[in-house]
Amino acid sequence: MTFATTDLCDEFEQEISVLDPIFQSFGGQTRFSGRVATLKLFEDNSLVRELLGEDGQGRVLVVDGGGSRRCALVGDMLGELAVKNGWTGLVIDGCVRDSAALARLPLGVRALAAYPRKSVKLGTGQKQLDIRITGCAITPGHWLYADADGIVVSPRQLV
Repeated sequence: MTFATTDLCDEFEQEISVLDPIFQSFGGQTRFSGRVATLKLFEDNSLVRELLGEDGQGRVLVVDGGGSRRCALVGDMLGELAVKNGWTGLVIDGCVRDSAALARLPLGVRALAAYPRKSVKLGTGQKQLDIRITGCAITPGHWLYADADGIVVSPRQLV
């Protein structure tokens, strides 16, 4: 699938939301898209592992990690799990680690920064609910498109 977020913004301006340009690219895929699955959590990646262990069916996992920069929510092992289970991308409002290994995976990964400390694992958080990241409403089942120019969210499939 080929698309450009710039073209999507031009053609569907009234239908889409654009995340603020605060995310860095860490995965081996710069361009990715898919239906959204959501998590809301804080410094605990237990639910990230749980959801990435399911069949991704070409979806994109969007994690509202509260913008924390005190630990990583995804590393190489979870990246490999995502690829194995058919996820196309991850957008993390938080940090990742093992960035060199993530860059070798055929997976889109956007996050705020790389940070070496791992998260706690207490099983806290919420799945599949409406979240807000950088003021952008993201709903499970919506579509996310990401490329080198940014990240766009739409209530329907655009391409």
